[in-house]
Amino acid sequence: MYRLICIFCLLSLKSAAQQLVNATDPLIHYNGRIRPDAEYVRLEWPGTSVKLSFTGSELSVYLRDEHGKNRFNVLIDGKVTDILSPDSIRREYVMAKGLSQGNHTAELFKRTEAGMGGTLLFQFKLQDKANLINTPVKEHRIEFYGNSITCGMAIGDTLKDGVDENNFLAYGAVAARLLDADYNCIAKSGIGLMVSWFPEIMPEIFDRVYESDANSKWDFKRYDPQVVVVDLGQNDSWIVKQPNNPQFKQRFGVSPPTSDAIIEAYVAFFKQLKSKYPQARLICTLGSMDATKLGSPWPGYLQSAVKKLNDPLISSLIFPYEVPANKQDAHPGIQEHQRMANLLRDYIHQTVGW
Repeated sequence: MYRLICIFCLLSLKSAAQQLVNATDPLIHYNGRIRPDAEYVRLEWPGTSVKLSFTGSELSVYLRDEHGKNRFNVLIDGKVTDILSPDSIRREYVMAKGLSQGNHTAELFKRTEAGMGGTLLFQFKLQDKANLINTPVKEHRIEFYGNSITCGMAIGDTLKDGVDENNFLAYGAVAARLLDADYNCIAKSGIGLMVSWFPEIMPEIFDRVYESDANSKWDFKRYDPQVVVVDLGQNDSWIVKQPNNPQFKQRFGVSPPTSDAIIEAYVAFFKQLKSKYPQARLICTLGSMDATKLGSPWPGYLQSAVKKLNDPLISSLIFPYEVPANKQDAHPGIQEHQRMANLLRDYIHQTVGW
């Protein structure tokens, strides 16, 4: 009897040493669009991340993925230490163990896009009498709108299960780290400005909290980036030449859009973004796939739109066309994304002064 009581006491002491922290705790910092619910936070857009600072040697997180297809980088003290592949059943996942005593930071960064579904984050578990501590807020904030390039699709960082997408290594996320800026990403593979490989286009989904929910409207007052980067047109440049494509027929009927119509589409979307962020620097980019290939009219369309807007806070940056090694007209790889990030960083240095 005495032995059973002691075992019960030991288990109680172990339980008391573990602290569960709800995902909505004010000391937890999120990048990306979320809508906190009573029991969890849903992570959906690529690059959505959660960061916390804590004391102690161990940290776990409770997650449930919608389809079991999402992937997250685990960063401890700023370094990628693991890749989490959450199950479709709520489970506990160890993020860190055996850390030295003292203060640490931990981050979960969503590598995959919303097409893989959402991931529900319920709680963190702290151990060894640990506590959350304040996470410093970055001075600079940057937001991206784009397609598969911005998502980091087919980047060449293939996992064993074949999911070759890593937003962490995509040019936007890399540039944000180079600039020491908070990072938001609204991107979807295959999406276009005027036409996509599926029914929706970016001007129809850019204001959603969750890409999968048309009724989830984002409150743009919740995040005020100083810089907004748009990279759209790559998918349009292909589909406008395919009159038999069902999305071409749906959007244009039998005739492709004129040059003026394409320019006006750029103008209209840039105005939409500026209406949400009137004080932000809007950088309108294109590339580095074949929409910027020598002879392509698309860089001219974009630059004409920027010129027509005649706004000192709106400018263009064309990423040079690059052919990744052994992948003719394919998505940019890790090295190409790094070069794009360097170009964007330098451009922001020059135009914004970060």
